[in-house]
Amino acid sequence: MLRHHTGRRRHGANYSNPAPMYSPPPVNHHEYNHLNMADIHSWHGSETSSSIDVPHHMETRKRRFNQPFLYAEKRQCFDSAPPPYDMSPAQVPVSPRRHFPEVGEPMRAAEHGDPRFPMQLRPAVPPPSDSHSWLQSCSTDRLSSEMLELFEACQQQSSDLVWKEVCRVQLQEDIRRLYPVARLYLTGSSMNGLGCRSSDADLCLVIEARKKHDVVAALSELQKLFRTLSYIVKATVIRAKVPILKFKERSSGLEFDLNINNTVGIRNTFLLRSYAFADLRVRPLILVIKKWARHMKINDASQGTLSSYSLVLMTLHYLQKRLPMDQIPEEAKRVPPFASKNPSSLGKLFIGFLRYYSTEFRWDQQVISVRLAKAFPTTSSTVWKNKFICVEEPFERRNVAQAVHKKIKFDLITAQFEKSYRIVQSHGNLNSILPLRDIINKEVSHS
Repeated sequence: MLRHHTGRRRHGANYSNPAPMYSPPPVNHHEYNHLNMADIHSWHGSETSSSIDVPHHMETRKRRFNQPFLYAEKRQCFDSAPPPYDMSPAQVPVSPRRHFPEVGEPMRAAEHGDPRFPMQLRPAVPPPSDSHSWLQSCSTDRLSSEMLELFEACQQQSSDLVWKEVCRVQLQEDIRRLYPVARLYLTGSSMNGLGCRSSDADLCLVIEARKKHDVVAALSELQKLFRTLSYIVKATVIRAKVPILKFKERSSGLEFDLNINNTVGIRNTFLLRSYAFADLRVRPLILVIKKWARHMKINDASQGTLSSYSLVLMTLHYLQKRLPMDQIPEEAKRVPPFASKNPSSLGKLFIGFLRYYSTEFRWDQQVISVRLAKAFPTTSSTVWKNKFICVEEPFERRNVAQAVHKKIKFDLITAQFEKSYRIVQSHGNLNSILPLRDIINKEVSHS
């Protein structure tokens, strides 16, 4: 896959009759840079704002806001050039009054670039019209077909993203009562292309630089504010390594996790989005792996197992070995087009993923590094020493799998990889390890 330093160009295996590969358009809507941590080149929306009417009958999710409201919209843009990163107070201009799309319009507006619609919701990488047929053409076996079915039923829809954006915009307006120049960004799976319909929404609030104890104090201030907002319930401060404010939107039940100034999350959102759209097989594979890990109870960092971010990086590391991509310079700001020479189906990639971490990867000797497109040996550094699982965060170079600190949890994780590999390899279908229909029905219930 993509590698963030210069080096010789790598190629995939030479197959005598490779299946036709779809090469998606380049992901050229972002900037990121591993070298300069002082600058945030990842995600700068335009600072234009507008007043928008949101009708109470807005039906982008199962339930609705109870009241219409007016708010100033701060748009996140994939397409715009990033302005200088400046946290100094600034007067935000107000553009002419516009109306939010009527019922049924949000998805159409997002797909067709309606100028009334928030620019951030226009697909950064428009899926080609033939993507479904292409995936079907290389999903003729049962396992691949089931994986594709699960993906298409569970992937985040445009209407889901619309609702999250409505909430983000209203929240930013209310937060600016405390922090007038604050910027609020949707991050994580909601924006990187790897989300499900049931995915929570991650938010990053960018305000003036604060120390960690000040961040907790700021979250407490926000908690008090949120408890006065009629559309927010269950606002709770979680004092973790990265402190967050967890809350729900009342009418939809949509859950949010808000952090302050954790801007690396903004940057890795774009990085993961680049990988997600580099090959049509990436997103279905990652979604299935996350559903599998959740079902096997090994996808919960709060319980000492793997975070979703760790699982995504583990999957990308595996794909970097199986679908090798052209390298890009470390300071590159645009991801080039890519067409893999590896014709493997979704099913073969999934089985290969389970086999790799069951029989090939050396947990006690290797560190997973998407940044270097390889696994490097563990060292005496305290970051990697005596850790059960080592997965490098591409920007901060820390271990994102450090939650796995008990041997019983590590043994559970490795046992599930080995057991699932044996079963799927033998039965050749997803239902042998996942209650496929139950998962799909649960996901659809969130629509």
